[in-house]
Amino acid sequence: MRTVYVNGQYLPENEATVSIFDRGFLMADGVYEVTSVLGGKLIDFEGHSVRLERSLRELDMRNPISKEDLLEVHRELVRVNEIDEGLIYLQVTRGSDGDRDFAFPDPETTEPTIVLFTQNKPGLADSPAAKKGAKIISIEDIRWGRRDIKTVQLLYPSMGKMMAKKAGCDDAWMVQDGMVTEGTSNNAYIVKGNKIITRHLGTEILHGITRAAVLRFAAEAQMEIEERSFSIEEAQEADEAFTTSASAFVMPVVEIDGVALGDGVPGKVALRLREIYLDEMRKVAV
Repeated sequence: MRTVYVNGQYLPENEATVSIFDRGFLMADGVYEVTSVLGGKLIDFEGHSVRLERSLRELDMRNPISKEDLLEVHRELVRVNEIDEGLIYLQVTRGSDGDRDFAFPDPETTEPTIVLFTQNKPGLADSPAAKKGAKIISIEDIRWGRRDIKTVQLLYPSMGKMMAKKAGCDDAWMVQDGMVTEGTSNNAYIVKGNKIITRHLGTEILHGITRAAVLRFAAEAQMEIEERSFSIEEAQEADEAFTTSASAFVMPVVEIDGVALGDGVPGKVALRLREIYLDEMRKVAV
């Protein structure tokens, strides 16, 4: 049985509780982060903690824990749950003032709720899916406009995953005004020659922590990077494609809306970037 963290306490998962009046439950009034664990160490903890601060700030929500204490909680959960490869999920909500109201509760009298738990994922880095590559469908992007805030409003991305599953595919890329925004839980890229193309940062997409690291490593490897919008049609004509996320790292894409990319197998750029990312991030893991 897992040990989890709830509002300052380490508890067995079957003893952990949150109020039914919590605004994360009633209003999706909360933010989250997911940090990978490789070799018992945290991957890019600094990036995730900085983005957490930004998400909270954008929603005018108080952070209930210091960065130093948050790191200690992550490490303790890794230790007590004996996680070698896996994930740590963190969620902060605006808390509960004992009732339901659209107006925010008084932050002076209502404590935020903070929850963390682990997911054990042996073989996370050596994923068979990365060797096979993902098949993608496209769906219309109908989410709210502030996708740069990592909120717990994940209903439509979940529906997108299910649409892909029903179509016999692995995931969906969302499209707005004819252009790809991002995947249901990842940033999207195409490759033409030695050029990596991915949507520019804005409120339309999440500012991926893995995205930032992968683009940095790509630049260091002398790969050309172009941050701009692209269409599904352009993606189908690309040499290869891939996605990035904290839980899947760099995932090759081999098919988009039934059209195979290149030879229909993971491309060399995606595979090389996955290799570089895992090697480099292991070196600086905490």
